[in-house]
Amino acid sequence: MSTVPHAGNVEIFKARTNKWFACLSWLVAAFGLAVTVSTGGPEALVGAGPFLLIAFLGWIVFWRPAVVVNDTGVVLENPFRSIAVPWAALVDVDTRYALTLVTPGKSYASWAAPAPGIWGGRNARPEDLQGLPGTTYGPGQSVRPGDLRNTDSGQAARLVRSRWQELIEDGMLDAGSAETTPVTASYHWLEAGTVVVLMAASYWAVALM
Repeated sequence: MSTVPHAGNVEIFKARTNKWFACLSWLVAAFGLAVTVSTGGPEALVGAGPFLLIAFLGWIVFWRPAVVVNDTGVVLENPFRSIAVPWAALVDVDTRYALTLVTPGKSYASWAAPAPGIWGGRNARPEDLQGLPGTTYGPGQSVRPGDLRNTDSGQAARLVRSRWQELIEDGMLDAGSAETTPVTASYHWLEAGTVVVLMAASYWAVALM
């Protein structure tokens, strides 16, 4: 879980494809454990490291990442780090490679909202270009593929831009304070340590084969 509190009118985005990959990794891990026990008995579970690693990576890489939009700002929940960007620090929202929050000092990309591949723009329908926040559109009402409604980055960007635009229109943001508004990043050392331990266990299990 994130160490950043998600308080106030929260909207959470998670990519559906990431959830599918997470479930697939868990199925693979469960199948591997079942085969291990059926062929070698319960004592064979000492070599279960690789399957536990697959299951844990499925959670931390695919299931856990999220974009959390609340009244205070946007929190990017990435595999090993949570980044809290206050609205006052935000100067732009980019979707070239993934949903990216741009501040005066640095840009922060979201693991949960990657931009589409080469086919993302080709599969767009007219309605995927309509009704987006005003800051989405470029010259001639052009829309970048990563901003389309039918893409992960586009859905997440719409949540962020819509809330940001509301706050600006309501006069809730202090203009000119972006340079002095801090961005908070917290690292998930426990998760990182667990990956290292499971990798070591997996190497040991393979070495015993």
